[in-house]
Amino acid sequence: ETDVIEDAINGMLTSLDPHSAYLNEDAMKGMTETTRGEFGGLGIEVTMENGLVKVVSPIEDTPAYKAGLLPGDLVVEIDEEQVQGLTLSEAVDRMRGKVGSKVKLKIFREADEGEAFDVEITRAIITIKPVKSRLVEGGIGTVRITTFNEHTNSSMLKHLKELEKENGSPLKAVLIDLRNNPGGLLKQSIAVADSFMDQGEIVSTRGRLEGQDARYNARPGDVIEGKPLVVLINGGSASASEIVAGALQDHKRAVVVGTKSFGKGSVQTIMNLPGGTGMRLTTARYYTPSGRSIQAEGIVPDIEIKLAREIEEIDTSARPKEANLRGHLSNGNGDKEAKDAKKSKKELREEAEEKRKLEEKERVEKDYQLQRALDVLRALAIVHGK
Repeated sequence: ETDVIEDAINGMLTSLDPHSAYLNEDAMKGMTETTRGEFGGLGIEVTMENGLVKVVSPIEDTPAYKAGLLPGDLVVEIDEEQVQGLTLSEAVDRMRGKVGSKVKLKIFREADEGEAFDVEITRAIITIKPVKSRLVEGGIGTVRITTFNEHTNSSMLKHLKELEKENGSPLKAVLIDLRNNPGGLLKQSIAVADSFMDQGEIVSTRGRLEGQDARYNARPGDVIEGKPLVVLINGGSASASEIVAGALQDHKRAVVVGTKSFGKGSVQTIMNLPGGTGMRLTTARYYTPSGRSIQAEGIVPDIEIKLAREIEEIDTSARPKEANLRGHLSNGNGDKEAKDAKKSKKELREEAEEKRKLEEKERVEKDYQLQRALDVLRALAIVHGK
């Protein structure tokens, strides 16, 4: 009966527009975790590979990191249940849970002679990291923002300080990568745009009812003191991402590059209902400083940079190698497996982290849109320097 009633309410709300919906207890909890950027879990970034959960990277100082999990580890079982057959979302849900509770994982690691081993990890509060950054030659900083949760602006400012410290002098220019960022908290998008603006309107909202209209203005202080700024967007950049791109574009504070954004310019209000449930209702529209409505229009970049088809490289990983042959001769310096067995967890982690960084660097170098965006930023930095 409850399911029928909930489906009826949800049907009524979704008929209004694509973003209005009924939120049951699980949906409300998930939404709170997303906006707060915190949940009970293990602290690993994961992906799916051949039906198994692959560890991309353990987050430093989390239970998974302390338990010795390494990049490249494969999760075979979660609490003695096979991962094969589960979706990535289902597997992640099983690893998350109440803070202080334990989860048992069976891990397969190639370095351990292909044998699986069990590890028991106690869940703790994990903070989602919404920002990643990288220093590019020439004193240029790239900042990737993946979502707008409660920690986004403070995290971005922290990353900019770290990049400046790594560079040894103030950054010459900054690139903000908002590709495939679905949005999030309005306040955080305003804070991010405000960080690069000295004055002027950032965004306004206009609704049907009195009291729903609002205007948000920038406060004095540009974190990079007027240095060149490029914002990279694509069709997956929506809502809060479009607010940032639109504000910086309208004030000519940044050059927006990439492809046209998603076009979600509507405001949703969350209303709490009895029993821990809620209702998400569309109540207003966003407008950029120049009065443009983002809704169904999106942000058109100043310079269009489309995706380039990557040249397919010959995959040599599947070719037979001497080391794979049964009974192969050692190289005379002792087998790699024997050496690996003597390595400490710290050494293995450092090697795995170094490999991950190298792979990340190669991925960035193959990112056509990012490289062209950096070319635009380098040109702006040269002009600014002169």
